[in-house]
Amino acid sequence: MSIAVVVGNPKPASRTLSAATYVAAELAGAEPDLVVDLATLGPALLDGASPVVAELVEQVGAADLVVVASPTYKGTYTGLLKLFLDRFDGGTGLRGLAVPLLVGAGSAHALAPELTLRPVLTELGATVPRRGLFVLDREYGDPASYAEWLASARPYVDAWLSRKAVVA
Repeated sequence: MSIAVVVGNPKPASRTLSAATYVAAELAGAEPDLVVDLATLGPALLDGASPVVAELVEQVGAADLVVVASPTYKGTYTGLLKLFLDRFDGGTGLRGLAVPLLVGAGSAHALAPELTLRPVLTELGATVPRRGLFVLDREYGDPASYAEWLASARPYVDAWLSRKAVVA
């Protein structure tokens, strides 16, 4: 079983990264196997021939569970995350379960993960088990901010991961 986190915050080691790794660990019961903090990739993300980025795309695409996270910018996810997601093949690029997670300053954008990020992840082939997750940035460090969503998503994620473990 492979667990990945992809974070599209332009600031490395961000609150978004903390939120995403927390969600991945809570859902999988272990720390993620792969954490891709896109801010650390620099110009390689713009290089269509970058072997580093190509390898990360392959690893994320093959993950059984991937948490894809971004701060909310202009009501949607960042351009940095879009650059990375554009590298995946449509329909088959993501082959596992995906969790869309956006962190934002106000609840006016609470539907953004569902309206903007979820459709992209499903278009790339991922299965999205529940509605997208939105967390207020001032509450990202509070486990209670995730509790209701985790409780509703955990049965679906557990069933998916159990099925994948049996097949492997």
